[in-house]
Amino acid sequence: MAQFFPGNTCIYLPQPTWANHEAIFKFVGLEVAWYRYCDPKVSKLDFEGLMDDINKIPEKSIAFFQGCAHNPTGVDPSQEQWCEISQLVKKRQLFPVFDVAYQGFASGDFYNDAFSFRTFLQDGHKVAILQSYSKSMGLYGERTGSCTFIADCKSEADTILTQMEEIIRKTYSSPPIHGSRIVVEILADENLKYMWFQEVKMMSERLKAMRNALKENLEKAGSKHNWDHIVHQIGMFCLSKLTPKQVKKLTDDYHIYLPADGRTSVAGLTTKNVQYVANAIHEVTK
Repeated sequence: MAQFFPGNTCIYLPQPTWANHEAIFKFVGLEVAWYRYCDPKVSKLDFEGLMDDINKIPEKSIAFFQGCAHNPTGVDPSQEQWCEISQLVKKRQLFPVFDVAYQGFASGDFYNDAFSFRTFLQDGHKVAILQSYSKSMGLYGERTGSCTFIADCKSEADTILTQMEEIIRKTYSSPPIHGSRIVVEILADENLKYMWFQEVKMMSERLKAMRNALKENLEKAGSKHNWDHIVHQIGMFCLSKLTPKQVKKLTDDYHIYLPADGRTSVAGLTTKNVQYVANAIHEVTK
């Protein structure tokens, strides 16, 4: 995109987003700008602000979205809102790029979690889909994923592939093969694929159970704060609303580690530690 995109080489990111998104795009030479996404104070999608900002993005720019289970907010647009976003992006002639790192972890259903980018495809967009299997297949150390561009025709696809191969040759040359072979083995076997779908659904349900347990234990500890946002958010992460000062106290006094913005890894909670974490959060938020 930095080398060959024919339009405005500025990529518009949701505010907030995963911190490394900005770093990656700036590193390769793209300009970075933002559109409103979520107000951390209320942990709700700012859909009106999002649509207003996207409507102001210069035509033929790059618009970046997280396909599901948004990191770090855990807040996703509804299916109806994705449809509206797709139509506005098409009207503005923007090029949509999807980061899909948590497919299956939002609803427990892979097809349901693909609604966002499938809607864009059905609406006739050309898109780029950046998909990771690090979380969903437990292949974090293997860096296994895929980069997909949708083209109009075979000659355009061949042109894109040629340029991608040149970039690949200059960077990592050839991908780690072990992880990709595991993915192929699972996806090519219907029984293994079904087992994988069921296991990811189980993990999604575990994340929801840990969210409920954290909220329940905070209330049992006597917290008077409203923790509804914990169970309303989805996916691996929770924007806890903890302040940097409270996060530091959690780390210093209770050895619970999380970024200064209060993003919490729900996957790190277990039935054995959730009460301890809840009690600690209650102590630092009194």
